[in-house]
Amino acid sequence: MKTNEQLQKDVQDAIKWEPLLRAAEIGVIVKDGIVTLTGTVDNYAKKLQAEKAAKSVSGVKAIVEEMEVKFSNSQKKDDTDIAEDIILILKTDFLVPNEKVQVKVENGWVTLEGEVHWNFQREAAKRAIEHIRGVCGVFNHLKIKSEINDEIEQKAIESALHRSWAINADHIRVHVQGRTVKLTGTVASLYQKEEASRIAWKTPGIWHVENELEVDYEYALVD
Repeated sequence: MKTNEQLQKDVQDAIKWEPLLRAAEIGVIVKDGIVTLTGTVDNYAKKLQAEKAAKSVSGVKAIVEEMEVKFSNSQKKDDTDIAEDIILILKTDFLVPNEKVQVKVENGWVTLEGEVHWNFQREAAKRAIEHIRGVCGVFNHLKIKSEINDEIEQKAIESALHRSWAINADHIRVHVQGRTVKLTGTVASLYQKEEASRIAWKTPGIWHVENELEVDYEYALVD
């Protein structure tokens, strides 16, 4: 059981531990497991790293992202240059079917649209552009439309969840309806919730994952 003050310190320490980050740039506000990250960083990769560090801390139930990416004059790029860099890097990433991905850039914010066959392709497309200079954020609107028509097996997903060392799957329930998998129940951390999604997304034939898992963690009533 942690107080808000203890959880805040744990998140701050996790951020300090990341070599890419300067802890002084990032503010941490905590209220009953909800962590708000504030401040300004000079690239999008730092913003993502701070969020990832916070999610790894036991007791974090949700992240509110209020960080801002601001570039120095020497780092600024116009949207056309950013778009050209994105198209080039997507073409060179063998995990991404770049012909299926449409890119829009507006004020440094990138929107990815189109359809791919697997979630790992959608994630690879986003990951490929996270370190491009000038990118302020990414809206990943790529949709999954699998070519596999096999029936999705609920027991196969349950077995995959139980095989994971990172998850206690005893309190996770799996529901399959058509091409959609819904996860309900409780997990011990936000990291476990996202890991459960990643495992479910590996299911052949899947189009959607609805992750309704709740992070079950008790907090001290007083700080």
